[in-house]
Amino acid sequence: MKIAVIAKKLIISLGLFVLFAPNQASAQLIPQPWLSVGGKDGDTTYAVGARALNFGVELGTGPDGATGVDVLKFINLPVISPYVGVGLYSEDKGIAVSGGVQVSATKHVFVGAGYNSVRGINGQLGIKF
Repeated sequence: MKIAVIAKKLIISLGLFVLFAPNQASAQLIPQPWLSVGGKDGDTTYAVGARALNFGVELGTGPDGATGVDVLKFINLPVISPYVGVGLYSEDKGIAVSGGVQVSATKHVFVGAGYNSVRGINGQLGIKF
């Protein structure tokens, strides 16, 4: 139990650091959408998301019909983009923390992997315009 609490505090602390850390100005005004499929406790989870100006929003469904939304903050690096986020879910799941990374596969396609405390481990596939 202590490990879970420490992990959540670490993710939240990293998220606050990323949120308030200065970064380069971004010229990306067109959102980058993605689809996500994952699993937790034997249940399949789904999500859709979009990213613009190094912030993202992801709408997902988790186990037991829980539905929620996550707000994500990305660190813009040349090929990879790590992110952290926090969300709110229904069905008494409460607040979720998340983190992951998205990697440019080609000029117009990216893939990613992440973890959400409600939806579990997930894989992502998205497009860039």
